[in-house]
Amino acid sequence: MAKIGINIATGSLQQSEMIVGIDLGTTNSLVAIIHPETKLPTALKEFDGSSIVPSVVHFDSFGNVEVGEQAKPFLESDPQNTIFSAKRLMGKSHQDIRAHQDFFAYKIIDDNRDSLVKVQVGSTFYSPIDLSSYILAELKKRAEHILKTPVTKAVITVPAYFNDTQRQATRDAGKLAGLDVLRIINEPTAASLAYGLGMDPSEEKTIAVYDLGGGTFDISILKISNGLFEVLSTNGDTYLGGDDLDRAIIQYWMKQMGLDDLEDHKLLKQQLRLAAEKAKIVLSTQEFFETEFAGEKISITRQIFETLIEPIVQNTMDCCARAMKDAGLQIADINTVLMVGGSTRVPLVKKSVATFFNQEVNDSVNPDEVVALGAAVQADILAGNNQSMLLLDITPLSLGIETMGGLMDVLLPRNAKIPTQAARQYTTQKDAQTGINIAVYQGERDLVKDNRPLGAFTLKGIPSMPAGLPKVEVRFLINADGILQVSAKELRSGVSQTVDIKPQYGLTDEEVEQRLLDSLTNAKADISMRALVEARTEGEQMLSVTEKFMMKNAALLTKDEISLTASAMQALQLAITMEDKHLIQAKTEELNDISRPFAERVMDQAISGALKGKGIEDKDLQ
Repeated sequence: MAKIGINIATGSLQQSEMIVGIDLGTTNSLVAIIHPETKLPTALKEFDGSSIVPSVVHFDSFGNVEVGEQAKPFLESDPQNTIFSAKRLMGKSHQDIRAHQDFFAYKIIDDNRDSLVKVQVGSTFYSPIDLSSYILAELKKRAEHILKTPVTKAVITVPAYFNDTQRQATRDAGKLAGLDVLRIINEPTAASLAYGLGMDPSEEKTIAVYDLGGGTFDISILKISNGLFEVLSTNGDTYLGGDDLDRAIIQYWMKQMGLDDLEDHKLLKQQLRLAAEKAKIVLSTQEFFETEFAGEKISITRQIFETLIEPIVQNTMDCCARAMKDAGLQIADINTVLMVGGSTRVPLVKKSVATFFNQEVNDSVNPDEVVALGAAVQADILAGNNQSMLLLDITPLSLGIETMGGLMDVLLPRNAKIPTQAARQYTTQKDAQTGINIAVYQGERDLVKDNRPLGAFTLKGIPSMPAGLPKVEVRFLINADGILQVSAKELRSGVSQTVDIKPQYGLTDEEVEQRLLDSLTNAKADISMRALVEARTEGEQMLSVTEKFMMKNAALLTKDEISLTASAMQALQLAITMEDKHLIQAKTEELNDISRPFAERVMDQAISGALKGKGIEDKDLQ
């Protein structure tokens, strides 16, 4: 028999365990539930009526963390220690974000390699998973404060274009925040659910979801059929959003006032930004906005505002055209256009979208809350409260393979619908390695030793190549009978092998529950251990690459360069033997900083020699 609790704040009855829906946004995040009395999706609001938590994290000099509204002022006053847009870094490598490095005011570690990005605050290193977990922990705390009940289970939304690595990173962030993430769902799918689309199994529709958030824009074309959501295409710009509309107003006012730059006047800059944001909101319902700034009146009309933002809105229309082309559809094929994101309230945006799709847009649900509301609908379905939608059979525990350092790399997360499949690419760790061992595990812990082994095989016959060159694709496929087929294929040579495993059987419901409980209880320790193992692996790779480089190019280096590098290598080697992730990362970064300049010099000399008619020798450069 389920326990019933009473919400002290509202006096209403509630379930002892509630699954929440979370919109983890680039600019803002929020939590929603299905209200126990009205049975309608509802965004959780504090007493001030606000449902939104800004996705901003600030670290003070003592290591204290502030999240949300409290952290926002530090964007201007302490930018190097205030992290925004962490979602843009999820599952990304340094190479992925190189072109947008200037966008971030804080320090992103750049080591010229494909390892996942890290953010440095003081002497501490944070992954995007750590940063997102702070936001999710704040949302969890907020939900528990409002509901007066523990919150441990959630459905979290992600953009439709997120890849498997980014989805897994989002799951890990939830786990670190103390949440059992039952399902990751696409934001456009969540928006559709909030509008009640896809609830009728007989419904067949093709819809467009236009999502203009604070810092990102995306357009998704979805096909809904038999309660299933298929993303036909997605397009957008991860560096375009409502902030750009504000910036257009700021630049207009600065020109009016004859101001060139406010970089040295942080407070004035913040005031002008807030005034511009207010102007955008007011001009959505009125024709004129006026306020006072630095002792003089500033104003703007809706007509001028629309002229200023027309190129930005046109950019989003170009994205819509590309999405339609990719989906292979005509405008007439779109049954409904849904609006998501606060900036879709701007009349020009609404009018442009309606004109493009040749129909009135559907914006009847609060655009700030729609994604979280849809996540709450999905959470309600998973809780078994909504019987009208059919839940397909799912995997009870995550499935993955063992990677360097005994880590569990999840390919199919628990609660994945079946039949399903997922693939990921791996490579060799040693030169001339001709075999790679694929060990398959089931469970939620970060180290494979804590999970259940299901089987293993070795992919043999990989052509002898330098470490990192072979591309081995490992594919998991679960058929409708719940049988897991694992295949591995070296993509350059075509060498492949397949094995069938039955992962669904042999564990009782109690054992499954125990494993889930263990994963939550040990989440913090597990993820700390994973971070330590990853730092050690990265450090060892850095040592290996540097050692090879030094052996090949010693004649081109000065005595001081050789001595400095040897000293830095020794310091890193010592750090690897310790249990301090941040120390290992710091020493890896120091070695990288020392070796990068002369590695680049050697490469320049080699290229210069080639241009004079000489061949480039095959150097192992960083």
